[in-house]
Amino acid sequence: VQLVESGGGPVQAGGSLRLSCVASGYTYKTTCMAWFRQAPGKEREGVAGIDSDGSTRYADSVKGRFTISRDHAKDTLYLQMDSLEPEDTAMYYCALAFGDLIAPYGLNPGLFALWGSGTQVNVSS
Repeated sequence: VQLVESGGGPVQAGGSLRLSCVASGYTYKTTCMAWFRQAPGKEREGVAGIDSDGSTRYADSVKGRFTISRDHAKDTLYLQMDSLEPEDTAMYYCALAFGDLIAPYGLNPGLFALWGSGTQVNVSS
């Protein structure tokens, strides 16, 4: 299984970015996917997650600003990020797990065995 993120880059505060993550190499249909981020000197934190049935979970810090979605036909996960803040600056990682785990367990990085290599987001003030 391979996860490849794209869409990161520099942006000014208040701006928007859309991250994408293409998943390949698996056929199991019931999967959950999520976005995590890690800033220098900080622990990896969950940003948003989505189960195969569309159930979603967001970190409090991004609620109302970020939207997670997935296109099953394209095996692609998205993260629409609006009203970006300098505090959103981090490396953003896509993760996948087999089963619908987001609704019952939340954004626990320990649930995810499959990770992309990340895409950097830099928000300037």
